[in-house]
Amino acid sequence: MAGEKILIVDDEAGMQRLLSRVLLREGYETTPVGSAKEALELISVDSFDLILTDIQMPEKNGLELLREIKEFDPSLLIMVMTAYGTVESAVEALRNGAYDYLTKPFETDEIRLAVAKALEHKRLLAENRHLHQELDERYQFSGIVGNSPLMADIYEMAASVAISNASVLISGESGTGKELVARSIHYNSQRKDKPFIVLNCAVFSEGVLESELFGHEKGAFTGAVAQKKGRFELANQGTLFIDEVAEMTPSAQVKLLRVLQEQEFERVGGDRTIKTDVRIVAATNKDLSEQVKKGAFREDLYYRLNVIHIELPPLRDRREDVEPLANYFLAKYIKETGKKIGQIAPKALASLVGYDWPGNVRELQNAIERAVVLCRGDVITPRELPRDVAGDSEICLSLPQQGGNLTEILEDLERQLIIQTLRQQGASQTKAADILGIARTTLRYKMEKYGLLDRQD
Repeated sequence: MAGEKILIVDDEAGMQRLLSRVLLREGYETTPVGSAKEALELISVDSFDLILTDIQMPEKNGLELLREIKEFDPSLLIMVMTAYGTVESAVEALRNGAYDYLTKPFETDEIRLAVAKALEHKRLLAENRHLHQELDERYQFSGIVGNSPLMADIYEMAASVAISNASVLISGESGTGKELVARSIHYNSQRKDKPFIVLNCAVFSEGVLESELFGHEKGAFTGAVAQKKGRFELANQGTLFIDEVAEMTPSAQVKLLRVLQEQEFERVGGDRTIKTDVRIVAATNKDLSEQVKKGAFREDLYYRLNVIHIELPPLRDRREDVEPLANYFLAKYIKETGKKIGQIAPKALASLVGYDWPGNVRELQNAIERAVVLCRGDVITPRELPRDVAGDSEICLSLPQQGGNLTEILEDLERQLIIQTLRQQGASQTKAADILGIARTTLRYKMEKYGLLDRQD
């Protein structure tokens, strides 16, 4: 990447010039110095993406420089250069933390490729650290929005479960956040650096479901043109989240039970036994105990999955969480759209809290996304909410009972619209004008025209 800074340490001026010339052509910034002492002085006051140092130097050699740099900052990326016949010095440098080495004499293409590879490695490490940090922050239990006593109990239970390898069954209506809790359990466990793999049983037919779970061999069935790994192999040493587990076919239930008992399986069409180490977190929006009574789900598998049971309450049973959730989604979609929306109007918020949310958190998220997209001002009002959510709080205009010509009817409707918008915006003329899409001076003119300046009810 152009602009990355490279410190070149070599006591030969000719080598400094060669390396600088080659690397400058690649778009890097180079700083050449002739001794380890100069290098250490620079490192203490400036930052570099890569340090390229010779090993054979007077006073203090490259190995000593390497050790001192690593003591100062272990994360600094260092590549050493050594003359032919002294490769053992390069091996020692690698043991002491050098990323790689170049053997002199070398071609300019070797320099370019080695430096590009080293810097790409540094970028990947940085991206990986950033990704892990984002995952850690996103899936902390404190990051699951909700302050109700019901959710506090769930956070406490999930945090306790995370440190174990016990199977977990998460139940709850659709949209309550079952996968989010499952991911939080995984990313707070000892398996967090291993895969989190998802399988939704409702998506696949019977034959396909078993192939998705356990994989298949080439030729196992029509269309199996190559060997395929299943979710159990992909999730090895990590977590397999089985969603809609109540929809699992009887045949797949039998095979899943065997894997949970024996920690081994065979691919479809294969006879080789494959060992596995996978934690299972399952989820369902049905009462699995009732499914067992009906004979639709195996009792022995139910008890294997239901070691720890977490039941997520519907949003209507924790209405105190609606406001923080709504504000969380508002901030999310403001960031995505770049809109300057300051808040959700009190009447709109009252509508959100009063609604029963049959689709739970997912439905609330969709409602806020819609409101942000439709909002033309800096406040979310009831009219931006879905009609079934807004209910009676939407602006409703009625035709005048006394009739009149078109101009009189339109003026009466305009008067009603201004009154109701001012009510929604807490009598703020600026916000009302913004919602109505007119200048504040125009709004004041119309308010004066309709005798509204002295009655903002």
